[in-house]
This record gives sequence, C-alpha cells and structure tokens, in this order.
Amino acid sequence: MNTRPGPTDPTSTGQRPPRTALVTGGGRGIGVAIVERLATSGMKVVVADLRHDEAVAVAESVKAAGGRALAVETDVTDSASVDAAVARAEEVYGPVEVLVNCAGWDDLQLFVDTDEDYWDRVIDINYKGVLRTVRRTLPAMNRAGWGRIVNVGSDAGRVGSSFEAVYSGAKGGVASFTKTIARESARHGVTANTVCPGPTDTPLVQESIARRGDKVVNAMVRAVPMRRLATTAEVAEAVGFFASEGAGFVTGQTLSVSGGLVMS
Repeated sequence: MNTRPGPTDPTSTGQRPPRTALVTGGGRGIGVAIVERLATSGMKVVVADLRHDEAVAVAESVKAAGGRALAVETDVTDSASVDAAVARAEEVYGPVEVLVNCAGWDDLQLFVDTDEDYWDRVIDINYKGVLRTVRRTLPAMNRAGWGRIVNVGSDAGRVGSSFEAVYSGAKGGVASFTKTIARESARHGVTANTVCPGPTDTPLVQESIARRGDKVVNAMVRAVPMRRLATTAEVAEAVGFFASEGAGFVTGQTLSVSGGLVMS
C-alpha cells in the first residue's frame, strides 16, 4: 500500500495554516453555532449575513474568545452581493476552503394559501442562494485540490412537512444538488455533504410560536422520538465533522440531526 503523503496532505508540508470558512446565515440561529464551532476548531471564519449588525456581533464575540472572524453583509439572493462577500473573504483571509450554506427562510403556510411571490422568495433564498455561493467558490477549491462544502438542508426536504411545501421542495433540491456536486468534484479533493436538522430551537421557530402559539412547537416535539427540539450546537457538530480534515473520504452524504425523527 502506498502511504506516501499526497500533495494536499498537511503532513507533506509541515504545519498547515488555518483554513478559511465562509458561513452564510451566520448571524443568528444555527449559523451562529456553526461559526463558533468552526472558529473553535481553528478556522478563520467569515460571517456572511444579510443582517450585518448581527453578523458583526457574532464576529466580535468570536474574536473576544480568541478566534478569527470577519463580518460581511451578504444577500444570497443577489449574485453581485455573493461575489463581493467572497472577494472580501479572499482579500482578508485568502481563498474560501470551507463553504457552509446556512442562510434560509420559511413561513409556515398551507400550500393552497401561498402565491408565486412567496414561492420565488423561498426558492431564491433556500435553493438558488446555495447555487450562487457554490458557483462562486467551487472553481477555486477544484484548482487547489481541497475543499469542503456543507449545505444545511432540512428533514422537511427528505420526508415532507405540513405547512412547508415549497420549503420542503427547495431543501430536497439542495440535497440532490449537493450529491451531484460531490460526484463532479470528488476527483479534485472537494467533498460536498448535506446536514438536515430536524425541529431545532432557533429564532425562526420562536417567531412562529409567537405568531401561532405553543401548539406549533408541541406538535414538533411529539413527532421527535427524543421528545425535544435540537439545540443549534448539536446541528453545528455535524457541520463541523463534514468540514473537518478527517472527513476527506466522506462525500455526497445527507445526515439528519433530528432526534430520530428521520431514520435511514
């Protein structure tokens, strides 16, 4: 067996500098936990979020804890904004080697009560936003011979979810897209995987509860065998694994973090 280090093996060149990670939606909810998890592992993290003030607060918190972070205002529905965010990351920290797509949005509604403006918004943020960031960062990863793409999907995209028809479709598309990218880029040393949270205690869930009452979260909890919501930190651990050096032979996978809600 040939055990000689390859050209991208960190042991072949001594100490490797910290990787640069860009996290969309890093200003709140699951995104914050992902930023913190990657920063703790030693990565330089770009907090890309439409809510710039929140992104700045997260970056400052990471730096106060001894990590390296940069806040960049980013609208994933705008290709120019995505291009500018990645260019800023490259200027400050170097090429983006780890991309985590966590930006997302939904509003619980029966499908028959929705319209095309709503469809467009859900698809533009949750699906096309992923296309934009991957298209901007993947070529450099392929050329470098190393990269990690982790897309945050949803168990709604695996099994469907009442009141989330369009969102479920978009997230299902994310998982399928990710598998295709994994196939196309495997020979370049780039992995692509999807993490699918089940019901998770996030600000978006809390906003839904405020509008619709506790029955929303109660129904979620009853559906989970562990009888609770996930924490954002638990989801971030799965992302951290896929983004790690040690996950180099794991690609095209879809992992549920759902307390047993989805088993496959």
